[in-house]
Amino acid sequence: MFDELLGRVEINPAVMLGKPVIRGTRLTVEIILEKLAAGRTVDEVREDYPFLAREDVLAALAYARNAIGTDELIPNVTRGR
Repeated sequence: MFDELLGRVEINPAVMLGKPVIRGTRLTVEIILEKLAAGRTVDEVREDYPFLAREDVLAALAYARNAIGTDELIPNVTRGR
C-alpha cells in the first residue's frame, strides 16, 4: 500500500520547478502538508481540491514520511543549553 501511495507523487523538473506534486496535477505535496498541519482534515483538503482522491492526500503524508525516514539518529546538540 505504501508503494502504491508513493506512486501517486511525481517529481518532474518541468512541473512546479521539480517540487513533488500529485501525479497529473500541479498541486504540490508541500501545499497539502501545509493544510494538514494547519488542522484541515483529509475531507476538507479534498473540498478545497475536488480533483483529489483520498489516496492523493495520504500519498502526500507517505511522501513526507519517506523523505524524513532514516535509521540514523542525529542528536540535537543544542538541546539543554
